[in-house]
Amino acid sequence: MNKININTAVTYAGPLPKAVDVVIIGAGIIGISTALHLAEAGKQVLVCEKGRVAGEQSSRNWGWVRQQGRDPAELPIMIEAMDIWKKWSDKFGEDLGFKQCGVIYLANTEVQSAAHEKWVKLAAEHGVHSSLLNRQQIAEHNGNHRFDWRSGLITPSDARAEPWQAVPALARAAEAAGARLIENCAVRSLAQSKQSVTGVYTEQGLVQCEQVLLCGGAWSSLFLKNLGINLPQLSVRATVACTEPCEAPIESNISDPGIAVRKRQDGGYIVAITDRLVHPFGRDTLRQVKPYLPVMKQHWIKICPSIQFKPGYPGSWQGKRKWMQGEASPFEQNRVLEPEPDQHMLKKMRRRLAERYPDIAKASIKHTWAGMIDAMPDVVPVVDQVPSLSGLWIATGMSGHGFGIGPAMGRIAADLLQARPAGHDLDRFRFSRFSDGSPIRPGPMI
Repeated sequence: MNKININTAVTYAGPLPKAVDVVIIGAGIIGISTALHLAEAGKQVLVCEKGRVAGEQSSRNWGWVRQQGRDPAELPIMIEAMDIWKKWSDKFGEDLGFKQCGVIYLANTEVQSAAHEKWVKLAAEHGVHSSLLNRQQIAEHNGNHRFDWRSGLITPSDARAEPWQAVPALARAAEAAGARLIENCAVRSLAQSKQSVTGVYTEQGLVQCEQVLLCGGAWSSLFLKNLGINLPQLSVRATVACTEPCEAPIESNISDPGIAVRKRQDGGYIVAITDRLVHPFGRDTLRQVKPYLPVMKQHWIKICPSIQFKPGYPGSWQGKRKWMQGEASPFEQNRVLEPEPDQHMLKKMRRRLAERYPDIAKASIKHTWAGMIDAMPDVVPVVDQVPSLSGLWIATGMSGHGFGIGPAMGRIAADLLQARPAGHDLDRFRFSRFSDGSPIRPGPMI
C-alpha cells in the first residue's frame, strides 16, 4: 500500500446529524487530529470529507515526522507533535508505523553547510539535540562511499510513520471517542446570519453548528473564494515512488539537495526528488502571483510551472468558481485528486538512486504516485479565525509539512475552538498577514 485506495467501499457513511458543536471540513491529518482532540474533550464534532479519509496528500506524503529544518515558529509546535506521536504510538500501536530513526540532511556547498550550523544553534535553544556530521560519519549512516558529501546534519530524535496507515487509524480512534465522520459528503457552503456561521450546507443536507474548521488542503482557497474570502494559496505536484523490500544499511530518513529516501515498515523505501516541484499554471497563479514573488525569487530553481495538467485540479482554468448551496460543487466533481506521476522526475529519481544509494537502487520500483501539496506564499500554514466571519476557522496551507506536525496542530485547533489558550505563539500563522502590509518572509522550502 502506498496511499489510500479510493476504489474501496466507503467506510464512514450517514445519516447526517441535524446539529453538532463543530463541523470539520476535510479528513486529512489536521482534520482528523482535531476531531480526535475535540471528541476526547466531549464535543459533538462532525468531519465531512468530499472523498475518502486521507485520500489526498495526507496519505501521499513521505511519512517524515521531523523537527529538523522547521521554521522557527513551527519548531515548538513540532516538539509537542513529537510527544503526541509517541503517546499515540503507545496507545494505537503498529497501526501508525511510528519509529524514531533520525533525520539526516546532506550538504555539498558552503551555503548549505552554514545553514546546518545555524540550525544546530536554533535546535539547542529549544532543547532539541542536533549535530553536524563529517564525511566519515555520513558514510557510516548511509553505507555509501560513492558520493563525497561536504557535511551533514542529524537529529536522532526525529522519526517516521506510515501515512496510509496512521491517518485511518486516528480516524477510527476519533470515531471511537464519539466523533462523527462521513465520506463522500462535500460541504458546499456555509449557512450564515449576521456575519456568523450557523451551519454548513452539504451535498446530503444542512447541519447546524456555530463553528466550522476548514482543513481542506489544496481545496481550501476555492472553498473560501466562493464565500468572497481571499486566501493566497497555490498547489504544487510532487512525485513519489516506493521500492520493493531490499537489503540496505539506511535506517534514518535522508535528504540531500537532489533526492530523499525513507525506510518503510515493509523494508522498502520511499523515494522522492527534492529539487523540483511542478506547479499547475492556472487562473489562481495569475491572481496570486504578487504574494509569491519572495518565495519564487528565493526558491525559483525548485518550482517548475506546467500547463500539462488534466482539468479538475484546484485553480484550473476549466473549474467552476462560483456556485450556490443547492448546486453540485467542484468538490463533488473531483472526489479525490489523482495527479499522474511525472515520468521525467521518475527517470531522474532512478538515476540519482543509482549514483547515491546503490543498495536501494537494486530494488524494483513497486509503486509510483503523485500528490498536490497546498502551499502558502511564506511556506507556513494559516491557523486562525477568519476575521470577517465569526465561527469560521482555518487550519490549512501546511506547505508539505503537515503530516508530522498534524497531531499538535489538531490539538491547537481544538483548543482554539474551545476558547482555550493555544499554548504557542501563532502570530506567524495569522490569517491577516497577507493583507495587513506585513512583509512575506519565506520559511524552509517543502
